[in-house]
Amino acid sequence: MAVVANSIKFGTDGWRGVIGDEFTFERLALVAPVAAQVLYNTYYSTVGSRTIIVGYDRRFMAEDFARAVADAVTAIGFDVLLSETYAPTPAFSWAAKQLNALGALVITASHNPGAYLGLKVKGYFGGSVSPEVTQEIEALLPEGVPPAATPGKQEKFDPWPSYTQALERKVDIAKIREAIASDKLTVFVDVMHGAAAGGLAQLLGDKVKEINSERDPLFGGGAPEPLPKYLSKLFEVIKTHRETNKSSLSVGLVFDGDCDRIAAVDGEANFLSSQVLIPILIDHLTLRRGFKGEIVKTVSGSDLMPFVAELHKLSVFETPVGYKYIADRMLAAEVLLGGEESGGIGYGSHIPERDALLSALYVLEAIVESGLDLGEYYRHLQQQTGFTSAYDRIDLPLASMEVRSRLLQQLQTEPLKEIAGKAVIDCQTIDGYKYRLADKSWLMIRFSGTEPVLRLYCEAPTLEQVHQTLAWAKQWAE
Repeated sequence: MAVVANSIKFGTDGWRGVIGDEFTFERLALVAPVAAQVLYNTYYSTVGSRTIIVGYDRRFMAEDFARAVADAVTAIGFDVLLSETYAPTPAFSWAAKQLNALGALVITASHNPGAYLGLKVKGYFGGSVSPEVTQEIEALLPEGVPPAATPGKQEKFDPWPSYTQALERKVDIAKIREAIASDKLTVFVDVMHGAAAGGLAQLLGDKVKEINSERDPLFGGGAPEPLPKYLSKLFEVIKTHRETNKSSLSVGLVFDGDCDRIAAVDGEANFLSSQVLIPILIDHLTLRRGFKGEIVKTVSGSDLMPFVAELHKLSVFETPVGYKYIADRMLAAEVLLGGEESGGIGYGSHIPERDALLSALYVLEAIVESGLDLGEYYRHLQQQTGFTSAYDRIDLPLASMEVRSRLLQQLQTEPLKEIAGKAVIDCQTIDGYKYRLADKSWLMIRFSGTEPVLRLYCEAPTLEQVHQTLAWAKQWAE
Protein backbone atom coordinates (compact mmCIF):
# COMPACT_ATOMS: atom_id res chain seq x y z
CA MET A 1 0.00 0.00 0.00
CA ALA A 2 2.86 2.39 0.84
CA VAL A 3 4.32 2.01 -2.68
CA VAL A 4 0.93 2.90 -4.24
CA ALA A 5 0.46 5.80 -1.81
CA ASN A 6 3.89 7.25 -2.55
CA SER A 7 3.13 7.31 -6.29
CA ILE A 8 0.02 9.51 -5.84
CA LYS A 9 0.98 13.16 -6.28
CA PHE A 10 -1.19 16.27 -6.33
CA GLY A 11 -0.49 18.85 -9.06
CA THR A 12 -1.55 22.48 -9.41
CA ASP A 13 -5.21 21.51 -8.91
CA GLY A 14 -5.77 17.99 -7.65
CA TRP A 15 -4.58 14.48 -8.44
CA ARG A 16 -4.97 13.18 -12.01
CA GLY A 17 -4.02 10.05 -13.92
CA VAL A 18 -4.89 7.77 -16.82
CA ILE A 19 -8.04 5.75 -16.12
CA GLY A 20 -7.23 2.11 -15.35
CA ASP A 21 -3.52 2.89 -14.91
CA GLU A 22 -2.76 5.59 -12.32
CA PHE A 23 -6.43 6.41 -11.69
CA THR A 24 -8.26 3.32 -10.36
CA PHE A 25 -11.05 2.49 -7.92
CA GLU A 26 -8.45 0.99 -5.56
CA ARG A 27 -6.34 4.13 -5.47
CA LEU A 28 -9.37 6.39 -5.19
CA ALA A 29 -10.61 4.36 -2.21
CA LEU A 30 -7.24 5.11 -0.60
CA VAL A 31 -7.09 8.83 -1.44
CA ALA A 32 -10.71 9.90 -0.77
CA PRO A 33 -10.89 8.93 2.95
CA VAL A 34 -7.52 10.56 3.63
CA ALA A 35 -8.64 13.74 1.82
CA ALA A 36 -11.85 13.77 3.91
CA GLN A 37 -9.88 13.27 7.12
CA VAL A 38 -7.46 16.09 6.28
CA LEU A 39 -10.42 18.39 5.48
CA TYR A 40 -11.77 17.51 8.94
CA ASN A 41 -8.41 18.04 10.67
CA THR A 42 -7.96 21.39 8.94
CA TYR A 43 -11.44 22.93 8.96
CA TYR A 44 -13.67 21.26 11.58
CA SER A 45 -12.84 23.84 14.25
CA THR A 46 -14.04 26.56 11.83
CA VAL A 47 -17.07 24.81 10.32
CA GLY A 48 -18.28 22.37 13.00
CA SER A 49 -19.55 20.04 10.26
CA ARG A 50 -18.81 16.45 9.27
CA THR A 51 -20.38 16.73 5.81
CA ILE A 52 -18.45 16.27 2.55
CA ILE A 53 -19.83 17.22 -0.89
CA VAL A 54 -19.07 14.69 -3.65
CA GLY A 55 -19.52 15.71 -7.29
CA TYR A 56 -18.42 14.78 -10.80
CA ASP A 57 -18.22 15.85 -14.45
CA ARG A 58 -19.17 13.96 -17.66
CA ARG A 59 -16.04 11.88 -18.16
CA PHE A 60 -15.92 8.12 -18.60
CA MET A 61 -17.44 6.43 -15.52
CA ALA A 62 -17.21 9.69 -13.54
CA GLU A 63 -20.49 8.97 -11.71
CA ASP A 64 -19.24 5.47 -10.76
CA PHE A 65 -16.00 6.87 -9.35
CA ALA A 66 -18.03 9.50 -7.46
CA ARG A 67 -20.16 6.77 -5.86
CA ALA A 68 -16.96 4.97 -4.85
CA VAL A 69 -15.72 8.19 -3.21
CA ALA A 70 -19.03 8.62 -1.37
CA ASP A 71 -18.93 5.02 -0.09
CA ALA A 72 -15.30 5.29 1.04
CA VAL A 73 -15.93 8.57 2.88
CA THR A 74 -19.13 7.41 4.64
CA ALA A 75 -17.28 4.23 5.69
CA ILE A 76 -14.94 6.30 7.89
CA GLY A 77 -17.83 8.14 9.56
CA PHE A 78 -18.43 11.26 7.48
CA ASP A 79 -21.80 12.33 6.06
CA VAL A 80 -21.88 12.72 2.29
CA LEU A 81 -24.03 14.80 -0.05
CA LEU A 82 -23.59 13.02 -3.39
CA SER A 83 -24.59 14.88 -6.55
CA GLU A 84 -27.40 13.27 -8.51
CA THR A 85 -26.03 14.70 -11.77
CA TYR A 86 -22.91 16.14 -13.39
CA ALA A 87 -22.25 19.84 -12.78
CA PRO A 88 -19.44 22.41 -13.10
CA THR A 89 -16.69 22.12 -10.50
CA PRO A 90 -17.48 25.67 -9.24
CA ALA A 91 -21.05 24.50 -8.53
CA PHE A 92 -19.63 21.98 -6.04
CA SER A 93 -17.31 24.61 -4.55
CA TRP A 94 -20.37 26.84 -4.14
CA ALA A 95 -22.29 23.94 -2.53
CA ALA A 96 -19.48 23.39 -0.01
CA LYS A 97 -19.76 26.99 1.17
CA GLN A 98 -23.55 27.28 0.90
CA LEU A 99 -24.28 24.00 2.71
CA ASN A 100 -21.70 24.50 5.48
CA ALA A 101 -19.70 21.41 4.48
CA LEU A 102 -16.07 20.69 5.33
CA GLY A 103 -15.36 20.79 1.62
CA ALA A 104 -15.95 19.00 -1.67
CA LEU A 105 -14.33 16.07 -3.47
CA VAL A 106 -14.90 16.41 -7.21
CA ILE A 107 -14.25 13.70 -9.80
CA THR A 108 -12.87 15.53 -12.83
CA ALA A 109 -9.76 15.83 -14.96
CA SER A 110 -10.70 19.35 -16.05
CA HIS A 111 -9.16 20.08 -19.49
CA ASN A 112 -7.08 16.88 -19.87
CA PRO A 113 -7.73 14.40 -22.73
CA GLY A 114 -10.38 11.70 -22.36
CA ALA A 115 -8.03 9.01 -21.04
CA TYR A 116 -7.64 10.96 -17.79
CA LEU A 117 -9.69 11.33 -14.63
CA GLY A 118 -8.84 12.96 -11.34
CA LEU A 119 -9.87 14.28 -7.95
CA LYS A 120 -10.07 17.95 -6.97
CA VAL A 121 -10.21 18.85 -3.28
CA LYS A 122 -12.14 21.98 -2.28
CA GLY A 123 -12.36 23.66 1.14
CA TYR A 124 -15.40 24.84 3.12
CA PHE A 125 -14.84 28.40 1.85
CA GLY A 126 -15.62 27.41 -1.75
CA GLY A 127 -12.21 27.15 -3.35
CA SER A 128 -9.19 24.91 -3.85
CA VAL A 129 -7.34 23.87 -0.71
CA SER A 130 -3.83 25.22 -0.17
CA PRO A 131 -0.64 23.37 -1.18
CA GLU A 132 -0.09 22.67 2.53
CA VAL A 133 -3.37 20.74 2.68
CA THR A 134 -2.58 18.60 -0.39
CA GLN A 135 0.91 17.97 1.02
CA GLU A 136 -0.72 16.71 4.23
CA ILE A 137 -2.97 14.39 2.18
CA GLU A 138 0.10 12.96 0.44
CA ALA A 139 1.91 12.56 3.77
CA LEU A 140 -0.98 10.61 5.36
CA LEU A 141 -1.64 8.29 2.39
CA PRO A 142 0.72 5.49 3.54
CA GLU A 143 -1.15 5.30 6.89
CA GLY A 144 -4.69 5.41 5.47
CA VAL A 145 -7.81 5.94 7.60
CA PRO A 146 -9.51 3.03 9.44
CA PRO A 147 -13.28 2.39 9.06
CA ALA A 148 -15.53 3.99 11.67
CA ALA A 149 -17.60 1.99 14.15
CA THR A 150 -20.63 3.91 12.88
CA PRO A 151 -20.66 4.84 9.15
CA GLY A 152 -21.87 8.25 8.07
CA LYS A 153 -25.08 9.03 6.19
CA GLN A 154 -25.29 9.42 2.41
CA GLU A 155 -27.85 11.61 0.64
CA LYS A 156 -28.32 12.81 -2.95
CA PHE A 157 -28.64 16.47 -3.93
CA ASP A 158 -29.01 18.58 -7.09
CA PRO A 159 -26.20 21.19 -7.22
CA TRP A 160 -27.69 23.26 -10.07
CA PRO A 161 -30.59 25.31 -8.58
CA SER A 162 -28.73 27.05 -5.74
CA TYR A 163 -25.71 27.66 -7.97
CA THR A 164 -27.60 29.19 -10.92
CA GLN A 165 -29.68 31.35 -8.56
CA ALA A 166 -26.46 32.69 -7.05
CA LEU A 167 -25.09 33.53 -10.50
CA GLU A 168 -28.29 35.27 -11.60
CA ARG A 169 -27.99 37.68 -8.68
CA LYS A 170 -24.51 38.75 -9.81
CA VAL A 171 -25.54 40.35 -13.13
CA ASP A 172 -28.39 42.24 -14.78
CA ILE A 173 -29.83 38.96 -16.01
CA ALA A 174 -33.00 40.59 -17.39
CA LYS A 175 -30.99 42.91 -19.65
CA ILE A 176 -28.93 40.01 -21.05
CA ARG A 177 -32.05 37.87 -21.61
CA GLU A 178 -33.81 40.74 -23.36
CA ALA A 179 -30.85 41.35 -25.70
CA ILE A 180 -30.83 37.66 -26.67
CA ALA A 181 -34.63 37.38 -26.99
CA SER A 182 -34.77 40.46 -29.27
CA ASP A 183 -31.89 39.20 -31.45
CA LYS A 184 -29.66 42.15 -30.55
CA LEU A 185 -27.14 39.57 -29.32
CA THR A 186 -26.59 36.02 -30.57
CA VAL A 187 -24.78 33.72 -28.14
CA PHE A 188 -23.01 30.55 -29.28
CA VAL A 189 -21.66 28.22 -26.61
CA ASP A 190 -19.16 25.41 -27.10
CA VAL A 191 -19.40 23.26 -23.96
CA MET A 192 -16.81 20.82 -25.39
CA HIS A 193 -18.94 17.81 -24.33
CA GLY A 194 -18.32 18.82 -20.72
CA ALA A 195 -20.06 19.74 -17.49
CA ALA A 196 -21.18 23.19 -18.71
CA ALA A 197 -23.79 21.51 -20.94
CA GLY A 198 -27.18 23.15 -20.42
CA GLY A 199 -25.79 25.73 -17.98
CA LEU A 200 -26.22 28.96 -19.94
CA ALA A 201 -29.58 27.74 -21.31
CA GLN A 202 -30.81 27.37 -17.71
CA LEU A 203 -29.71 30.94 -17.03
CA LEU A 204 -30.59 32.68 -20.30
CA GLY A 205 -33.19 30.57 -22.10
CA ASP A 206 -33.32 28.30 -25.13
CA LYS A 207 -32.15 30.91 -27.68
CA VAL A 208 -28.58 30.26 -26.54
CA LYS A 209 -27.05 28.16 -29.34
CA GLU A 210 -25.10 25.32 -27.73
CA ILE A 211 -22.74 23.06 -29.68
CA ASN A 212 -20.90 19.86 -28.68
CA SER A 213 -23.61 19.30 -26.06
CA GLU A 214 -23.74 15.52 -26.16
CA ARG A 215 -21.71 13.48 -23.71
CA ASP A 216 -18.57 12.18 -25.40
CA PRO A 217 -15.89 10.78 -23.05
CA LEU A 218 -13.38 10.97 -25.94
CA PHE A 219 -14.11 14.68 -26.56
CA GLY A 220 -14.20 14.26 -30.32
CA GLY A 221 -10.67 12.88 -30.27
CA GLY A 222 -9.19 16.06 -28.77
CA ALA A 223 -9.28 17.52 -25.28
CA PRO A 224 -11.90 19.73 -23.59
CA GLU A 225 -9.50 22.66 -23.41
CA PRO A 226 -10.51 26.11 -24.70
CA LEU A 227 -7.80 26.40 -27.35
CA PRO A 228 -8.22 27.36 -31.05
CA LYS A 229 -7.13 23.92 -32.31
CA TYR A 230 -10.23 22.33 -30.73
CA LEU A 231 -12.75 24.97 -31.83
CA SER A 232 -13.13 24.52 -35.60
CA LYS A 233 -16.88 23.91 -35.30
CA LEU A 234 -17.42 27.10 -33.28
CA PHE A 235 -15.36 29.20 -35.71
CA GLU A 236 -17.41 27.77 -38.57
CA VAL A 237 -20.84 28.55 -37.05
CA ILE A 238 -19.82 32.12 -36.14
CA LYS A 239 -18.45 32.80 -39.65
CA THR A 240 -21.67 31.43 -41.18
CA HIS A 241 -23.78 33.56 -38.82
CA ARG A 242 -21.74 36.68 -39.62
CA GLU A 243 -22.39 36.30 -43.36
CA THR A 244 -26.16 36.61 -42.85
CA ASN A 245 -26.33 38.83 -39.72
CA LYS A 246 -23.91 41.72 -40.14
CA SER A 247 -25.83 44.25 -38.05
CA SER A 248 -26.33 42.47 -34.70
CA LEU A 249 -23.74 41.53 -32.08
CA SER A 250 -22.60 37.93 -31.70
CA VAL A 251 -20.19 36.06 -29.44
CA GLY A 252 -18.94 32.54 -28.91
CA LEU A 253 -18.21 31.32 -25.38
CA VAL A 254 -16.07 28.26 -24.68
CA PHE A 255 -15.91 26.21 -21.47
CA ASP A 256 -13.45 23.48 -20.55
CA GLY A 257 -14.44 20.00 -19.35
CA ASP A 258 -15.43 20.96 -15.80
CA CYS A 259 -16.43 24.57 -16.57
CA ASP A 260 -13.86 26.41 -14.52
CA ARG A 261 -12.00 27.83 -17.56
CA ILE A 262 -13.33 30.15 -20.24
CA ALA A 263 -12.32 31.55 -23.62
CA ALA A 264 -14.33 33.44 -26.23
CA VAL A 265 -14.64 34.06 -29.96
CA ASP A 266 -15.65 37.53 -31.10
CA GLY A 267 -18.13 38.41 -33.86
CA GLU A 268 -15.33 38.34 -36.44
CA ALA A 269 -14.43 34.76 -35.44
CA ASN A 270 -11.21 35.76 -33.65
CA PHE A 271 -10.16 33.65 -30.66
CA LEU A 272 -9.91 35.56 -27.38
CA SER A 273 -8.12 33.91 -24.46
CA SER A 274 -8.41 35.10 -20.87
CA GLN A 275 -5.38 37.31 -21.62
CA VAL A 276 -7.95 39.39 -23.56
CA LEU A 277 -11.03 38.73 -21.43
CA ILE A 278 -9.50 39.68 -18.07
CA PRO A 279 -8.68 43.30 -19.09
CA ILE A 280 -12.23 43.63 -20.50
CA LEU A 281 -13.71 42.26 -17.27
CA ILE A 282 -11.58 44.56 -15.10
CA ASP A 283 -12.81 47.55 -17.10
CA HIS A 284 -16.46 46.47 -17.13
CA LEU A 285 -16.68 45.59 -13.43
CA THR A 286 -15.08 48.84 -12.27
CA LEU A 287 -16.70 51.15 -14.81
CA ARG A 288 -20.27 49.82 -14.78
CA ARG A 289 -20.59 47.87 -11.55
CA GLY A 290 -18.42 50.07 -9.34
CA PHE A 291 -16.38 47.13 -8.03
CA LYS A 292 -13.19 47.86 -6.08
CA GLY A 293 -10.35 45.73 -4.84
CA GLU A 294 -7.05 44.23 -5.86
CA ILE A 295 -6.38 42.55 -9.21
CA VAL A 296 -4.60 39.23 -8.75
CA LYS A 297 -2.77 37.84 -11.78
CA THR A 298 -0.37 34.98 -12.31
CA VAL A 299 3.15 35.71 -13.48
CA SER A 300 2.16 34.49 -16.98
CA GLY A 301 -0.66 37.05 -17.31
CA SER A 302 -0.64 39.79 -19.94
CA ASP A 303 0.90 43.19 -19.20
CA LEU A 304 -2.37 44.75 -20.37
CA MET A 305 -3.95 43.65 -17.06
CA PRO A 306 -1.86 46.03 -14.88
CA PHE A 307 -2.25 48.81 -17.48
CA VAL A 308 -6.08 48.55 -17.28
CA ALA A 309 -5.88 48.24 -13.48
CA GLU A 310 -3.86 51.47 -13.44
CA LEU A 311 -6.59 53.21 -15.48
CA HIS A 312 -8.98 52.50 -12.60
CA LYS A 313 -6.41 53.09 -9.81
CA LEU A 314 -6.45 49.43 -8.74
CA SER A 315 -3.46 47.64 -7.21
CA VAL A 316 -2.08 44.44 -8.73
CA PHE A 317 -0.76 41.35 -6.91
CA GLU A 318 1.21 38.70 -8.82
CA THR A 319 1.35 34.98 -7.98
CA PRO A 320 2.97 31.81 -9.33
CA VAL A 321 0.99 29.84 -11.96
CA GLY A 322 -1.89 27.85 -10.44
CA TYR A 323 -5.27 29.08 -9.30
CA LYS A 324 -4.72 27.86 -5.73
CA TYR A 325 -2.26 30.76 -5.26
CA ILE A 326 -4.89 33.21 -6.46
CA ALA A 327 -7.46 31.60 -4.13
CA ASP A 328 -5.08 32.00 -1.17
CA ARG A 329 -4.77 35.71 -1.94
CA MET A 330 -8.55 36.05 -2.33
CA LEU A 331 -8.95 34.68 1.19
CA ALA A 332 -6.38 37.13 2.58
CA ALA A 333 -7.23 40.43 0.84
CA GLU A 334 -10.07 42.40 -0.74
CA VAL A 335 -9.91 41.20 -4.33
CA LEU A 336 -11.97 42.39 -7.29
CA LEU A 337 -10.83 39.70 -9.70
CA GLY A 338 -8.22 36.97 -9.85
CA GLY A 339 -7.25 35.38 -13.16
CA GLU A 340 -4.76 33.17 -14.95
CA GLU A 341 -3.70 33.02 -18.60
CA SER A 342 -5.11 29.51 -19.06
CA GLY A 343 -8.70 30.66 -18.62
CA GLY A 344 -9.46 30.52 -14.90
CA ILE A 345 -11.09 33.70 -13.54
CA GLY A 346 -12.69 34.25 -10.13
CA TYR A 347 -14.28 37.16 -8.27
CA GLY A 348 -14.02 38.49 -4.73
CA SER A 349 -17.78 39.03 -4.66
CA HIS A 350 -18.41 35.29 -5.24
CA ILE A 351 -16.18 32.44 -3.99
CA PRO A 352 -12.37 32.12 -4.20
CA GLU A 353 -12.73 29.82 -7.19
CA ARG A 354 -12.47 30.18 -10.96
CA ASP A 355 -15.99 30.11 -12.34
CA ALA A 356 -16.46 30.08 -16.10
CA LEU A 357 -20.27 30.41 -16.07
CA LEU A 358 -20.09 33.57 -13.95
CA SER A 359 -17.32 34.89 -16.20
CA ALA A 360 -19.56 34.21 -19.22
CA LEU A 361 -22.39 36.22 -17.66
CA TYR A 362 -20.07 39.14 -16.91
CA VAL A 363 -18.70 39.01 -20.49
CA LEU A 364 -22.25 39.05 -21.90
CA GLU A 365 -23.18 41.93 -19.59
CA ALA A 366 -20.09 43.85 -20.82
CA ILE A 367 -21.17 43.35 -24.44
CA VAL A 368 -24.80 44.34 -23.81
CA GLU A 369 -24.01 47.41 -21.71
CA SER A 370 -21.15 48.70 -23.88
CA GLY A 371 -22.79 47.83 -27.22
CA LEU A 372 -19.37 46.69 -28.42
CA ASP A 373 -18.19 43.47 -30.01
CA LEU A 374 -15.56 41.85 -27.77
CA GLY A 375 -12.78 42.41 -30.31
CA GLU A 376 -13.75 46.08 -30.60
CA TYR A 377 -13.82 46.40 -26.79
CA TYR A 378 -10.29 44.95 -26.57
CA ARG A 379 -8.94 47.34 -29.21
CA HIS A 380 -10.57 50.23 -27.32
CA LEU A 381 -8.66 49.24 -24.16
CA GLN A 382 -5.39 49.00 -26.11
CA GLN A 383 -5.94 52.53 -27.39
CA GLN A 384 -6.84 53.82 -23.92
CA THR A 385 -3.73 52.37 -22.31
CA GLY A 386 -1.38 52.89 -25.25
CA PHE A 387 -0.33 49.25 -24.91
CA THR A 388 -0.68 46.83 -27.82
CA SER A 389 0.60 43.28 -27.71
CA ALA A 390 0.22 39.72 -28.96
CA TYR A 391 0.60 36.53 -26.94
CA ASP A 392 1.13 32.83 -27.46
CA ARG A 393 2.27 29.78 -25.55
CA ILE A 394 3.65 26.39 -26.55
CA ASP A 395 4.08 23.22 -24.49
CA LEU A 396 7.22 21.40 -25.60
CA PRO A 397 7.55 17.68 -24.77
CA LEU A 398 11.07 16.79 -23.59
CA ALA A 399 12.80 13.47 -24.17
CA SER A 400 12.99 12.64 -20.44
CA MET A 401 13.03 14.03 -16.90
CA GLU A 402 16.84 13.94 -17.19
CA VAL A 403 16.66 16.45 -20.06
CA ARG A 404 14.37 18.57 -17.90
CA SER A 405 16.94 18.51 -15.06
CA ARG A 406 19.78 19.42 -17.41
CA LEU A 407 17.92 22.43 -18.86
CA LEU A 408 16.93 23.59 -15.40
CA GLN A 409 20.53 23.39 -14.20
CA GLN A 410 21.64 25.33 -17.28
CA LEU A 411 19.19 28.16 -16.50
CA GLN A 412 20.48 28.28 -12.91
CA THR A 413 24.19 28.21 -13.70
CA GLU A 414 24.34 29.99 -17.09
CA PRO A 415 21.84 32.90 -16.92
CA LEU A 416 20.49 34.02 -20.29
CA LYS A 417 21.75 37.49 -21.22
CA GLU A 418 20.23 37.65 -24.71
CA ILE A 419 17.10 36.06 -26.23
CA ALA A 420 16.31 36.10 -29.96
CA GLY A 421 18.81 38.95 -30.45
CA LYS A 422 17.27 41.09 -27.69
CA ALA A 423 19.00 41.98 -24.43
CA VAL A 424 17.58 40.54 -21.18
CA ILE A 425 16.92 43.45 -18.81
CA ASP A 426 15.33 41.52 -15.92
CA CYS A 427 14.62 37.94 -14.79
CA GLN A 428 11.78 37.07 -12.43
CA THR A 429 11.87 33.65 -10.71
CA ILE A 430 8.61 33.50 -8.71
CA ASP A 431 7.61 30.55 -10.97
CA GLY A 432 10.01 29.39 -13.62
CA TYR A 433 12.11 32.06 -15.38
CA LYS A 434 10.41 35.16 -16.79
CA TYR A 435 12.77 37.28 -18.89
CA ARG A 436 11.88 40.88 -19.70
CA LEU A 437 13.53 41.98 -22.93
CA ALA A 438 14.70 45.31 -24.32
CA ASP A 439 11.78 45.62 -26.79
CA LYS A 440 9.17 45.48 -23.96
CA SER A 441 8.42 41.83 -24.69
CA TRP A 442 8.82 38.93 -22.27
CA LEU A 443 9.56 35.21 -22.46
CA MET A 444 8.71 32.83 -19.66
CA ILE A 445 10.30 29.37 -19.38
CA ARG A 446 8.54 27.06 -16.95
CA PHE A 447 8.82 23.32 -16.37
CA SER A 448 5.97 20.97 -15.54
CA GLY A 449 6.49 19.56 -12.06
CA THR A 450 5.19 16.08 -12.89
CA GLU A 451 6.14 15.31 -16.52
CA PRO A 452 8.93 16.07 -19.02
CA VAL A 453 7.21 19.12 -20.52
CA LEU A 454 8.60 22.61 -21.00
CA ARG A 455 6.06 25.45 -21.10
CA LEU A 456 7.06 28.52 -23.09
CA TYR A 457 5.05 31.76 -22.81
CA CYS A 458 5.66 34.99 -24.72
CA GLU A 459 4.08 38.44 -25.05
CA ALA A 460 5.49 40.95 -27.53
CA PRO A 461 4.36 44.01 -29.54
CA THR A 462 3.50 41.85 -32.58
CA LEU A 463 2.55 38.22 -33.22
CA GLU A 464 5.57 37.90 -35.54
CA GLN A 465 7.88 38.84 -32.65
CA VAL A 466 6.07 36.38 -30.37
CA HIS A 467 6.62 33.54 -32.82
CA GLN A 468 10.28 34.51 -33.40
CA THR A 469 10.95 34.47 -29.65
CA LEU A 470 9.13 31.17 -29.11
CA ALA A 471 11.03 29.62 -32.04
CA TRP A 472 14.30 30.76 -30.44
CA ALA A 473 13.26 29.29 -27.07
CA LYS A 474 12.28 26.00 -28.70
CA GLN A 475 15.62 25.82 -30.49
CA TRP A 476 17.44 26.61 -27.22
CA ALA A 477 15.62 23.78 -25.45
CA GLU A 478 16.31 21.27 -28.20
